[in-house]
Amino acid sequence: MRSGAAELLRRPEEPRATFLELFFDLVFVLALALLSLGLLRDLVWGGALQTLVLLLALWLVWVHTSGFTDRLDSQQPRIQLLVLATMLGTLLMAAAVPEAFGEQGMLFAVAYVATQVGRHAAAVLLLRGHEAATAFARSLFWAVVSAVPWIAGALVHDTAREVLWALAVAVEYVALALGLPTPRLGRAYMRMAEYAISSEHHAERNRQLFIIALGEPILVTGLTLSRSIEPDRIAAAVVAFVTTGLLWRIYIHRAGSLLADTIAAASDSFRALIWSLYAHLVMVAGIVAVAVGAELVVEHPLGHTQPAWIIVILGGPALFLAGRAMFEYAVFARVSLFRVIGVLLLAAISPAAILLPPLVVAIVPVVVLAGVTVNDANRVRKYPSVVPSPPY
Repeated sequence: MRSGAAELLRRPEEPRATFLELFFDLVFVLALALLSLGLLRDLVWGGALQTLVLLLALWLVWVHTSGFTDRLDSQQPRIQLLVLATMLGTLLMAAAVPEAFGEQGMLFAVAYVATQVGRHAAAVLLLRGHEAATAFARSLFWAVVSAVPWIAGALVHDTAREVLWALAVAVEYVALALGLPTPRLGRAYMRMAEYAISSEHHAERNRQLFIIALGEPILVTGLTLSRSIEPDRIAAAVVAFVTTGLLWRIYIHRAGSLLADTIAAASDSFRALIWSLYAHLVMVAGIVAVAVGAELVVEHPLGHTQPAWIIVILGGPALFLAGRAMFEYAVFARVSLFRVIGVLLLAAISPAAILLPPLVVAIVPVVVLAGVTVNDANRVRKYPSVVPSPPY
């Protein structure tokens, strides 16, 4: 029997994600859809910056909630209530995304701060007296610090809001990268007892969110095609679908299936976890851009390619490959040359892409991604068995 705070902790023999966690992820279907729609409507550098800031904020909510359910037992009613409250806060944030830098800035900021601070504070109170409370105290400290620019940004407009909110997310991401250094508590590095990271649970949660993210270009492709089904639009939809399929295949190749073993093998599981989370963030950002590119290609397959369209049609897959290279480094402490070549090829082709129709431009990343996939398959045949060797 476990009593007190200990009864709220996740049991080591239960590493699988729960139905509640999958339910929580559903709100990110809406969030990613609204992010890609916002980027599509404001496909300029300013719009891209705003989309990035909002994505970074939403990603932090998911990261901390994943950590929350990794340490605590989501079968417990009090933990379930906190996860559902987090889901409600995330829903409000997602709903405010289209006007977050307009009239709904205060709603987004208050929902974010209340969700982050409230969840961490509740965890500290529930676990008081247990060493696990220290982990949530670190996160609570930095959530409170970042709350200042979040609320201040909501009170101003335009560039001032962009600067303050960019500062807010930068504070939290830098703090995570540095191990959440907190007065009197120090850094989180090597604090195994506080975090008790479940490698299988974190790996499964990352895979689940990645699959949800891949659903966005599929959803966008289908909805855009349904508005007018013509031969050229069907061809564009096929290209968009193949692109999404190749992203999935490249992701699961080895590193994607070895993440749990990587975290378990790392000398500092916290560092390994943070690096993999950042790699997944870059890949998801690439997928959001891919979704925007898919809608443009299916909607205007034979039209004139605008310069901004090239950034998402070619830049989305390039960003994904960059994130996948980060992920590979987190698992093997090395990067496949073909992923780097793929990014360079997409960048090199982009100046000439303005002369081609969107459908032809969209075929370029298919060829590049297919080349990476073939190279991955050849490596599997050459080296059928590999083990992770994380850099940390």
